[in-house]
Amino acid sequence: MSYLYVCEQGAVIGCEANRFQVCYKDGMLKSVPGETLEVIEIFGKVQLTTQCMTECLKRGITVLFYSSNGAYYGRLISTNHVNVARQRSQAALKEEFKAGLARRIIRAKIRNQTVILRRYARKQAAAVEGTVSEMLRLAEKLDWTGDTEKIMGYEGMAARVYFAALGGLVDREFCFKGRSKRPPKDPFNSLISLGYSILLGEIYGKLEGKGLNPYFGVLHKDREKHPTLASDLMEEWRAVLVDSTAMSILNGHELHREDFFRDEETGAVLLVKDAFKEYLRKLEAKLHTDMKYLSYVDYRVNFRSALDLQVDRLAKAIESENPDLYQPICIR
Repeated sequence: MSYLYVCEQGAVIGCEANRFQVCYKDGMLKSVPGETLEVIEIFGKVQLTTQCMTECLKRGITVLFYSSNGAYYGRLISTNHVNVARQRSQAALKEEFKAGLARRIIRAKIRNQTVILRRYARKQAAAVEGTVSEMLRLAEKLDWTGDTEKIMGYEGMAARVYFAALGGLVDREFCFKGRSKRPPKDPFNSLISLGYSILLGEIYGKLEGKGLNPYFGVLHKDREKHPTLASDLMEEWRAVLVDSTAMSILNGHELHREDFFRDEETGAVLLVKDAFKEYLRKLEAKLHTDMKYLSYVDYRVNFRSALDLQVDRLAKAIESENPDLYQPICIR
């Protein structure tokens, strides 16, 4: 199955003769067979014809809408996925289940972050073992609390230590002093903010596809108009998919300072058009990379398929009311 990203401003997406077609302002056409298309992701001022929207709803093709800079707006999706019984189970989850799931996910997240630190420290002969030890001590504390808020507090502490160390491992041209979100104040934060937004939309769709409600959170506190459960599941994947891609593209000198600009109105550091396309291409390539990091399958799957498998595991854990059935991804 294929994903279609359209970020050329003024483009029009239509449907004709069983093919989805993108018509660009310069007259160039891009065509994708309808039977292979799973998701369309639209960035900025891109039009979708009524015929195309209808066909997407019929075929179960999800359309995601973002700003031209990657801020998530919403989605077009059919209602074929709704599973009322599963959502009732989800809404009735006990605090004990939520804390158990939170511990598993945050422990995996912290360990994945330490792998990323060690991976890039080796390449630069940098010393990060003190930071790694501190993060692992925080991970050990998770076993001694059944309070979800305290678990997320340890997660926040580990994240601050992690990003402080990661800032010293990124190429000097792009060094940063920590996480900045709204707005992203440097190129690295710009890349990961965009990547997290895309990853959130990806997980959101997979949750809906399995009949789960993306707004019934487990780890994070519920927020108005925010898909909290998608944010919960994203935690174990942040370093694995997005942070690693950002480090690779910057330390590999695939992007340079001139590929970013500062928005005068918001102060946000953003990607120029061609760099934006390159980053989407790099992130998509990462999602298509085969790996063998899931403990419950003995064959290689790509990261996008692994996201699907993880949502399946979550659904089973919820239906069984057993958080131990959920096994987060742990990279090596």
